[in-house]
Amino acid sequence: MPGQDRRVRRSQRLLREALVALIPEKGYDRITVQDILDRADVGRSTFYSHYRDKDDLLLAGFDDLRTDLKRDLDALSPGVPPHPTSPTGVIFAHAYRHRDLYKALCGRRGGTVAQRHLHRLVSDLLRDHLRPHIETAGSDLPVDVAAAFYTSAALGMLTWWVDQDFRPGPAALASIYQRLAAPGLLAALAAPASTPPSSIEKHTGTSHGRPAPG
Repeated sequence: MPGQDRRVRRSQRLLREALVALIPEKGYDRITVQDILDRADVGRSTFYSHYRDKDDLLLAGFDDLRTDLKRDLDALSPGVPPHPTSPTGVIFAHAYRHRDLYKALCGRRGGTVAQRHLHRLVSDLLRDHLRPHIETAGSDLPVDVAAAFYTSAALGMLTWWVDQDFRPGPAALASIYQRLAAPGLLAALAAPASTPPSSIEKHTGTSHGRPAPG
């Protein structure tokens, strides 16, 4: 029912906001479900009707984050594959609009669970948008390797940016990232890798981003 749906969404929003607010204060690892309930002013039965534990609550928030980022990226140029580094610009802009959230996820008190989920989200996003560029170029660069490399670079800059209180602005940070990342990526797309693909695939189990045959 509409009224019940609104109450459910409100409870879920309050719980997510409580978790995000608590992470910088206590550190993710030290937060208990009771801490979240007290901050959100939500009953225990309501919490467990939606989530198994605080990790499940955190993961649900990443589902919303993934949807937001995908929508922002699709809005860049509908029907046209964006520049290989475009997803990071979207991430930086989103982080700036939701600074409290990213302070919780990328700050020193975010914990390994939050950082692992964020790494997976960004890696998936970059992999999806690097794949058509790599395949169109006929490059022997495994997409999983490229995504792993540029995810680490993007998250490293994002963590540094959080520590700098989001200065410079997102456009300036995206420009810096592109200046650092684009030349190497475009060069890799234009020429075969110096390491034979078979050597890379032996260690990654991938072939142009797809699992190697068993």
